[in-house]
Amino acid sequence: MVSIRGQKRLDLGKATIVRYDSMGHHFEILVDPKLAWQFKEGKDIEIRDILIGYYIFSDALRGEKLTDSELFQKIFETDDIFEISEEILKNGELHITAEMRKEFTEKIRKKIIYFINRNCVNPKTGLPHPPARIERAMEDAKISIDSNEEIVEQAKKIVKKLAEIIPIKMERITLAVKIPAQYTGKAYGIVSKYGTISKDEWQSDGSWIALIDLPVGVHAELNDQLKNLTKGKHDIKKLKETLF
Repeated sequence: MVSIRGQKRLDLGKATIVRYDSMGHHFEILVDPKLAWQFKEGKDIEIRDILIGYYIFSDALRGEKLTDSELFQKIFETDDIFEISEEILKNGELHITAEMRKEFTEKIRKKIIYFINRNCVNPKTGLPHPPARIERAMEDAKISIDSNEEIVEQAKKIVKKLAEIIPIKMERITLAVKIPAQYTGKAYGIVSKYGTISKDEWQSDGSWIALIDLPVGVHAELNDQLKNLTKGKHDIKKLKETLF
């Protein structure tokens, strides 16, 4: 327990606070920090499992609960505690410990490195930089990771800084592929894994032709997969490049 100005405060234990402001009103909920972070990362976790106590607070530390249905309807258009809590968690500020923030930031850093590896190439070779090289370049550039910024937007900024240290460009490409009839079933699954099929059609001989939009860094990997499958009998052609 802690107290401020003589008032007894709530013992949070393993819980942490999510704070949210809207239309001049302040809302707080208590959550399991790890589950809350995973939820904000996009994992499918029930809000009931994330909450520590099914309450909406104006000040969680002081235990000041909100029960005004009219206020909830005005701000959230519902008075359902779980729908309100989910909205607060999605849009509010999650407070976590320094140790947890370090752990989460490291996970984000690895995701950014993976994203850069898949979406960027060395323009001199046309090949992606290995993750270890990207990581070293980020260290040399003294890149700081923002755990609150969206990964793609953050990666774009980081690539601009890395370009001062290593040759690198971020782009997507459109490929045309043609797969012989006997390999089309497995080839469709491979192609779908690497990119987005924007157009496709079946030929009279049973072969399959498709246009694929994909990150430039996976071009060679996709070609290798199709080459192994078709014993080199597939056709693949780069049609265009676009900035990410």
